[in-house]
Amino acid sequence: MKPVALKTFIYEAADIYLFAIRFFREVFRPRYEISELLKQCYYIGNTSLPLVTVTALIMGLVITIQSHPAMEAFGTESWLPSVVSVSLVREIVPVITALTCAGKIGSSMGAELGSMKVTEQIDSMEVSGTNPFKYLVVTRVLAATLMLPLLIILSDTISLYGAYIGVNINQIISFHLFANQVFIKLSFGDVLPSIIKGFFFGFAIGIIGCYKGWNTTDGTAGVGKSANSAVVISIFAVFIIDLLAAQIADILHIT
Repeated sequence: MKPVALKTFIYEAADIYLFAIRFFREVFRPRYEISELLKQCYYIGNTSLPLVTVTALIMGLVITIQSHPAMEAFGTESWLPSVVSVSLVREIVPVITALTCAGKIGSSMGAELGSMKVTEQIDSMEVSGTNPFKYLVVTRVLAATLMLPLLIILSDTISLYGAYIGVNINQIISFHLFANQVFIKLSFGDVLPSIIKGFFFGFAIGIIGCYKGWNTTDGTAGVGKSANSAVVISIFAVFIIDLLAAQIADILHIT
């Protein structure tokens, strides 16, 4: 990495950190924008649901179909539901769902707040006595933080159904038997870390998307740049959080 690029990266990371600190200061102060929070939760969940649903179903199908030949070669195809379910729930589904939402939610927040910034709507809110940071940023970050775990739980369920369809492509197995084989290996200790990661994924996506939109410059051209960079940085943050979560789980011997 070039020195100038490294310097820019460090400065921007510091700015995002200060932006997050401001979020934590504002989130506990009244007035609480409950109606706007509920509106953003509905918007994030409703707009992300179709894409997340299709992605989760395809994930379950693809992972199962791709795993079958290797397990058949070792004569362990009967363990396919157990192995696939653990892989999906612990790692694949949370990360892919977060990446999908990073593209959908991060770009939306960056573009929306960016357009409000360049058209001076945020300045107008400040003049009118409204706290724009609390109304625009806090509600969106909280909504993303709360909705990501719910979307991950939904994705887990749909991906397992996709795995059930994938298993039945090569062999006939009842849903009852499939569910029994899944829960032989899948435990609450596999589900809980993926849900906890969802809160961190949602917070990172929300805070980065709002930060890029809040600091948009260069007029309408800057709106597109903010949306694009919000997606790129959010995806990078998702991978970093997942890496840290894996290391923490390994240290705590969560298996």
